[in-house]
Amino acid sequence: MQDEVRDKSVALTIKVGKTGGRLTAGLLKWAIRKYLAQAQNPKIHHGKQTVKQLVSQGAGVQNIEITDKNIKSFERVARKYGVDFALKKDPAQGKYLVFFKARDADALNAAFAEYAGKSLNRSTQKKPSLIGQLSHFKEIAKNLTRDTAKNREKGGVEL
Repeated sequence: MQDEVRDKSVALTIKVGKTGGRLTAGLLKWAIRKYLAQAQNPKIHHGKQTVKQLVSQGAGVQNIEITDKNIKSFERVARKYGVDFALKKDPAQGKYLVFFKARDADALNAAFAEYAGKSLNRSTQKKPSLIGQLSHFKEIAKNLTRDTAKNREKGGVEL
């Protein structure tokens, strides 16, 4: 009998301000409603999460291997498409495994296509080096001639 009572009991902790508070019937009703709402609707994680959280949501889980080191840009695109995913690094091969829900497969394919397009564009576009640009502008500055005629009204050198 004691075990049944212990299994059915619930401990509620209510924080009150510095002034202290009295446990009124309204306050107790509010605390119980809040507890029941939380128990009925467990928090569902979205976006990047751990593999354990992803598996606990009850949907089938699939995975894809990614070999790219720049995984942050993939995370940005996946968040844009609203994909729930988990990353796991395989240290032996240096690859990333991306776990995702089976129902998110189409959204993940679209996100992965956009990610691949961005990474290809980034690798094909070569920016000129900063040192090269600096030397180019130094040459231009050397070739500029200054007009050193004296401006008598202002007393300075006129350009």
